[in-house]
Amino acid sequence: MTGTLTTAEAMAIGRLDAHDQAALVRAGELSAAELVEAAILRVEALDPRLHSVSWRAFDQARAKAAGPLPDRPLAGVPYLLKDSLDYPGMPSRAGSASRPAAPVSRGFPYVGRLDAEGLVPVGKSAMPEFGLLGVTEPRIAPPTRNPWSPAHSPGGSSGGAGAALAAGLVPLAHGSDGAGSIRIPASCCGLVGLKPGRGATVRVRARHVVEDLLVGDSLMSRTVRDTAWGFAATHPDRPPPVTGPARRRLRVAVVLPTLRGAMPDPVLLEAVTHAADLCERLGHRVERRAWPFDGPAVDEAERTLWCHVGADCVDAVRAAGGDPEELLEPWTNALGRLAGALPPEALERAYGQLSGLPARLAAFFREQDVILSPTLAGPPPELGFMAPDVPADLLMERMFGWLGYTPLQNVAGTPAITLPLHRAADGLPVGVMFAGDRGAEDLLLGLAHELEAAQPWRDRWPPVSVASAWASRLPAWPDPVP
Repeated sequence: MTGTLTTAEAMAIGRLDAHDQAALVRAGELSAAELVEAAILRVEALDPRLHSVSWRAFDQARAKAAGPLPDRPLAGVPYLLKDSLDYPGMPSRAGSASRPAAPVSRGFPYVGRLDAEGLVPVGKSAMPEFGLLGVTEPRIAPPTRNPWSPAHSPGGSSGGAGAALAAGLVPLAHGSDGAGSIRIPASCCGLVGLKPGRGATVRVRARHVVEDLLVGDSLMSRTVRDTAWGFAATHPDRPPPVTGPARRRLRVAVVLPTLRGAMPDPVLLEAVTHAADLCERLGHRVERRAWPFDGPAVDEAERTLWCHVGADCVDAVRAAGGDPEELLEPWTNALGRLAGALPPEALERAYGQLSGLPARLAAFFREQDVILSPTLAGPPPELGFMAPDVPADLLMERMFGWLGYTPLQNVAGTPAITLPLHRAADGLPVGVMFAGDRGAEDLLLGLAHELEAAQPWRDRWPPVSVASAWASRLPAWPDPVP
């Protein structure tokens, strides 16, 4: 391919995953600069419909792609950074008006690893304020829309990443997960979303006691091989990536109720049943099990710690001389008030779960290899259902009721992966989640490779995507949402 890329050519490239895009560069069919320019064309053509990109770093990306780039397998591949991830030359607003739009001057080892692999960031993805919501509807920007349906959310907090990947703007996008924020948008958008276990990546952000305990980061993608590569590239030990299924047959424990004991929406029951049947056909042993711990206590621990993260955001604005009521969203301020109203023993109970849960799960995983559950308790919500101005008590129940499964791995520090094995009757994706013990990321990725081969999903594209022949002629959806 030579000369100036057309939008149609850029869309065709966007249908390839990161490995296939990189192969074009290695074969000399495209330069890294052309690969990045194709991503820029896709963002310009499709993002006005999605609002998934919060910061465009096109000139910076062009300069980086012009080289020299390291001689690495995925060098030249374009990707998006989440808006909370520090990267030199780009602002880190974390979806909040309280953060300046000035660029930062340094990043942490995580982005250093991505630079060392030759990935090229073309911008930052949208997120809710400080990642404190499971949807992406920040006040500083229009709501991010799901490429499968303009009326629905792509989830959050890595919602911009999810929408951009589902539409094919980029093949890789960074996500961070403190209560499900990788797995939520991966489920809502039909993607692969790995939440690594505690300590399984190099340092991503500045030290923060709660974030260091709860949050895991990875590169989200449309294919297991891209996600597996991203995990290996940012692991402290730089292991080789998992490249295919393992031969070992697994003991799969199916758990259906949420942590608080509620049953999920019927479409999620259908999704898990389908996944369990698929696992059995592949020779794995499948059986129904109950949670081997106090589920409501785990859920309460996550809620307590979530309130304290919100309170830290409020305190930081106040310490900088700002007025939180003016600069922060209602939900963030509400979390600060909720944290202030908690008794001191609530935090003690939460840390008790953080310290005791890993041993209880380790005992369970001596009898089982993985847990299969819904990723979420319901399908993608409509825009506005969990907006930051919904009354705080109602929003707390709506959000954590929907996130009925994902907080477990954040509290326990264990890994989990959501896979796009099912869709609702209206076509919206719903994910199923496989979770393992500490250090089980390779086991989960091997299983994911097997399931992807048995039921491929990479050619499923939403209505707004690179697969739409009319993608370059789409008008923007109106805002605000009716």
